[in-house]
Amino acid sequence: QVQLVESGGGSVQAGGSLRLSCGSSRMITSVFRQYTMGWFRQTPGKQRELVARVTGDGGITYADSVKGRFTISRDNSRKTVKLQMNSLKPEDTAVYYCNAAKDTVDYWGQGTQVTVSS
Repeated sequence: QVQLVESGGGSVQAGGSLRLSCGSSRMITSVFRQYTMGWFRQTPGKQRELVARVTGDGGITYADSVKGRFTISRDNSRKTVKLQMNSLKPEDTAVYYCNAAKDTVDYWGQGTQVTVSS
């Protein structure tokens, strides 16, 4: 069973920065490379939404709301994916989830809270 472990959430004032990290120690490197790694977020009463994702060969997609502020990166040798979040806004407040996806398979982390105060 793949286990994704997130870290780096917390509270910050508007305009500040946070960096989220997600690791998968149980996934061997050659398998990790095959997965698209992503970050999603969810607020109470709303559907989980894509924030950013990066394919195994480096193709990146961002939600329009975070373009120019967030940067996703992956390190296949370390089996990690990071999300650098700058110029944070109160509307970025959510639980952020790490995701690994391949074909019809999805794995999720436990989520980490990000709170941005005005």
